Amino acid sequence: MAIKWNGITKGNLAEELTKVIGAVAWSEWGDAMEESEESVEVRRLTGAMTNEVYQIKWKNPKSSGAEDRKVVVRVYGEGVEVFFNRDDEIRTFEWLSKLGHGPRLLAQFSHGRVEEFIHARTLSATDLRDSKISALIASKLREFHNLEMPAPKNVVLWDRMRYWLSEAKRLSSPIDVEEFWLETLEEEINMLQRELSKDSQLIGFCHNDLQYGNIMMDQHTSSITLIQITILRLPIFWTTLHTQI
Repeated sequence: MAIKWNGITKGNLAEELTKVIGAVAWSEWGDAMEESEESVEVRRLTGAMTNEVYQIKWKNPKSSGAEDRKVVVRVYGEGVEVFFNRDDEIRTFEWLSKLGHGPRLLAQFSHGRVEEFIHARTLSATDLRDSKISALIASKLREFHNLEMPAPKNVVLWDRMRYWLSEAKRLSSPIDVEEFWLETLEEEINMLQRELSKDSQLIGFCHNDLQYGNIMMDQHTSSITLIQITILRLPIFWTTLHTQI
């Protein structure tokens, strides 16, 4: 009996994932994983907004009392490439992993990737109102913003906003352009760039999608891990969402 890939139906993805997970099990742990519904548990995880995320779990074949093997499978959402470059995202993911910020990349497949499972819980909206947890996140962000990434320190925000605006205009009727003030938005982008592009501006590596579902905390050590860094690579320093919480 084959593995039951709950809800994963894209093309031949189930067959491809079976091979990929088997290869990861062997390369990471030397496991010859049984490809059966009884031996492998697939559970969809909540919190992700642009991707489908699954926990894949199977018994440790080398010791009956040992902890189960676990990995995370991330199936990319449709059409999100309009917001960011997927190759850039993968390079960023790998580099952050090498720096100890986030899970390791274990494998890639046609519609997603396999990541190391982090033994931590995803935060909730209520957690963000906890002053102690908020302080931990702020401390992590300070460290995060000062990371030296292998990419030019260019502000990509303005070009990205202008691209989205041009796409909005292209897809909109003249009535929509007027109703949504798209011409005014272009003027505002230009004004913001003039005012904020001063010699004193700070450019740093930012997350830019730091809602609670992208923050994890280890229950034993209280260490914070940020996941899903996908929107912009090196934007202007003030654009992280956590500063608004």
